[in-house]
Amino acid sequence: MSTHALIVIDIQNDYFPGGKWPLSGADAAADKAARVIAATREKGELVVHIRHEFESLDAPFFVPGSEGAQIHPKAANLRGEPVVLKHKVNSFLDTELKALLDEHGITELTVVGSMSHMCVDAATRAAADFGYAVRVVHDACATRDLEFNGVTVPAAQVHAAFMAALAFAYASVVSAEEWLAA
Repeated sequence: MSTHALIVIDIQNDYFPGGKWPLSGADAAADKAARVIAATREKGELVVHIRHEFESLDAPFFVPGSEGAQIHPKAANLRGEPVVLKHKVNSFLDTELKALLDEHGITELTVVGSMSHMCVDAATRAAADFGYAVRVVHDACATRDLEFNGVTVPAAQVHAAFMAALAFAYASVVSAEEWLAA
């Protein structure tokens, strides 16, 4: 039995072109994530999908029950693959994720998904704090431009800054090609 699981975070319709909160490079990141998902399935390892819905109907995106809150077809779960519904940034907070991983004897995680600076970051840090060995596939993650104090930070820089921080102390950060070759 494998001790590795893939966590697919928030690859949902609202993050794609035409959605309520489109990310820079969402399609390219989802294509990489799809390759990692397929390889994980081929190995017979656990794939856990995380789906975010806000609790309010006036949410800016991921409105409960909306098409935008559904998992994007590029990352769709297969029958039998768990989908963890969350209402907060951290995939572990107030969800069954940790119990699910523990039930399967998981000690190593690979993380893909969105957004690099929010949910991917929060889940990766929490997983490391729980003692899991974590890898993040950086090109299978996406984010968007951010604004702070009148300064716009381009998505590529946001992504790089967060991946650098995760690589410093929380995870091994690799490309999809590196992950697939390992």
